[in-house]
Amino acid sequence: MSASIPQLKAAIKELQDKGYDLPDYPENPQSDEDKATRAKYDKVKGSAVNPVLREGNSDRRAPGAVKNYARSHPHSMGARSSDSRTNVATMDADDFFHNEKSVVIAADDTLRIEHTAKDGTVTVLKDELKVLTGEVIDATVMRVDALNEFLKASIERAKADDVLFSVHLKATMMKVSDPIIFGHVVRAFFPKTFAAYGDALAAAGLSPNDGLGGILGGIGKLEQADAIKASFEAELADGPALAMVDSDKGITNLHVPSDVIVDASMPAMIRTSGQMWDADGKQADTLAVIPDSSYAGVFRAVIDDCRAHGAFDPTTMGSVSNVGLMAKAAEEYGSHDKTFEATTDGTIAIVASNGDELISHNVEAGDIWRACQTKDASIQDWVKLAVTRARATGSPAIFWLDETRAHDANLIQKVNAYLPQHDTSGLDITIAAPAAACATSIERIRRGEDTISVTGNVLRDYNTDLFPILELGTSAKMLSIVPLMNGGGLFETGAGGSAPKHVQQLVKENYLRWDSLGEFFAPAASLEHPAAFDDNARAKILSDTLDRATETFLNEDRSPGRKLGTIDNRGSHFYLGLYWAEELAKQTDDAELAAAFAALAGTLRANEAKIVEELIAVRGSPADIGGYYEPDDELANAVMRPSTTLNEALASL
Repeated sequence: MSASIPQLKAAIKELQDKGYDLPDYPENPQSDEDKATRAKYDKVKGSAVNPVLREGNSDRRAPGAVKNYARSHPHSMGARSSDSRTNVATMDADDFFHNEKSVVIAADDTLRIEHTAKDGTVTVLKDELKVLTGEVIDATVMRVDALNEFLKASIERAKADDVLFSVHLKATMMKVSDPIIFGHVVRAFFPKTFAAYGDALAAAGLSPNDGLGGILGGIGKLEQADAIKASFEAELADGPALAMVDSDKGITNLHVPSDVIVDASMPAMIRTSGQMWDADGKQADTLAVIPDSSYAGVFRAVIDDCRAHGAFDPTTMGSVSNVGLMAKAAEEYGSHDKTFEATTDGTIAIVASNGDELISHNVEAGDIWRACQTKDASIQDWVKLAVTRARATGSPAIFWLDETRAHDANLIQKVNAYLPQHDTSGLDITIAAPAAACATSIERIRRGEDTISVTGNVLRDYNTDLFPILELGTSAKMLSIVPLMNGGGLFETGAGGSAPKHVQQLVKENYLRWDSLGEFFAPAASLEHPAAFDDNARAKILSDTLDRATETFLNEDRSPGRKLGTIDNRGSHFYLGLYWAEELAKQTDDAELAAAFAALAGTLRANEAKIVEELIAVRGSPADIGGYYEPDDELANAVMRPSTTLNEALASL
């Protein structure tokens, strides 16, 4: 599951309430039984999408229809000021970037990860870690003392600069490291409260890793509840102003770790004048705290550019597409089962089957250590895809790799070895560190020029939110294709990070704001696949007509609005179906297809007003879907298909 620990706990509770015999998630397992339970839950904490489905690298770009629409219907961009005090704060030592070590595996092997305490006690943290020849293995550690000093200084800096304090992490994907880091941020912001009541909170199973919201929601059972709440409120008043996730509801940047997903929260801040919202619902300059410096420079480069040159212009700006190294759980996103919080001082090492130490770090209790791996076959395919996209588009391709980072240094050697295996004549393919590559890409998009960013797995996620949110106003409208390494393709349907809020709104008022545009582009791209590889003429017609229907959908502005009174997701699907049926009915390449869809197109058009009325009539009152994590199929279908007229028309096809 790609979710935060609080979401995992909520899923467990819902299933328990439905009668499932599931144990609670052990926050601090002590007994063997709790440790075994925790180990079982930990196995599902990693995103299933990466290792199970993504057996290929990523090709993400804005479809032409979306780019054209953004240029003719530009989204709002916040005004920029040259005296903006918004900045990015990141560590300059002892973080994951600075402590990274990397090796290339010489021969197939089975490794293990060991913790050796100062008294010589050896604990195997992970065994049976299988690696292949040519694979890149990395390990690194974030020093908790350095992290806490950095956080203390950042809080003081935000207060001195009179700007909002915000933290930006990736707790939904980096499930072990980032929740721990988030917990340290919460502790750092409320040092007096945790000094006085930390033990009582821990005894009650209330962890700062779950955020301020989880603690405040659980202290009612404690005798000191009023005193603890008063202490939190006093430190909130005394510290720098906190950025808000929802100022109307009092939800701060520190309430829920999954509310501050860096790849979504940072682009939104940059687009909105480089500001976030304060407790009064007003925009204010912000200190964006991104502890690990591996990619923080990318966001800093965009903020600095906007401070110097003003907001971007969606009507003229170019595009930054992405070729992402993600096949076979590449890089950091495959590190979940290889990330550990050191329990005692000592060393953590990766050890070969013959007993040789490949990588070793000294650690102190509380330090966060992680390892990740990237298979050579994935890297070769990534380089091939970069060349393919550069050839197809004619755009320059930049590998975002930093020679001063251990992992990237090994990848640079491989890129330089594999590029000559392809025809790169006439292509502009270069390598640059992420911040510099970002600066070059920004210069080009301001001139209306396109660039391909060729990145690792995490930057793939960051770039395919950052640039689309600036260019298109959203990352949900990107075309996401994964050419699978063994043939075939995976065609993804858009961003899912906003799904929780949309489902909450659906349950509250039967209005679903989810924008399905990505789900409309994905079938068109998937239909192109048999059209191209199997010379399937009908697939080509279906793809072309769906593309035209989607362009009509955009021009007619049929995407869901934010609030009641506009069509929602169900109306969007109706209109997409209407436009697609009409395009199929009027195409002349296949008379049988045209005849098959003519009646449906006519029925939908004739009953447009009635169908829309039936879709709108259900709004405003709560919707029962039978559960958030395990909805009831019958109830959910009734909520999602409320138009009898539309259902009967579709059934007639």
